[in-house]
Amino acid sequence: MPKAEGKKFEYLDESHIDKAQLEVFDFDGKNQYIKTETNEFSAVCPFSGLPDISYVKIEYYPKGGKCIELKSLKYYFVSFRNVGIYQEAATKKIYDDLQSVLKTDRLMVTTLYNIRGGFETTCVEGYLD
Repeated sequence: MPKAEGKKFEYLDESHIDKAQLEVFDFDGKNQYIKTETNEFSAVCPFSGLPDISYVKIEYYPKGGKCIELKSLKYYFVSFRNVGIYQEAATKKIYDDLQSVLKTDRLMVTTLYNIRGGFETTCVEGYLD
């Protein structure tokens, strides 16, 4: 893995992301579209050790009969706070973990990261149709 020159901040590895925080509740609404958004997601860039801050949008149809409980989602997101993970990998991790608890194939996770170095990065994982 590349290392940034200069000051280095310590961070945790991906094993500290706490998927166990995710809780779901039963919901019979397979045709209902659900969108959850927050601009309070943060992780750490493993290249520089600096924070990566992102808006996250989660869209899904609860085809698996489950909805995500929002307080548990917040605790799950907080577990990323000191973890070094690339933006693309964080998006995929969120998608994979949500897909495993929601049991739906109609799920999309979009992350829009704050601009750093003149680059705006948007990552999308999954699909709705």
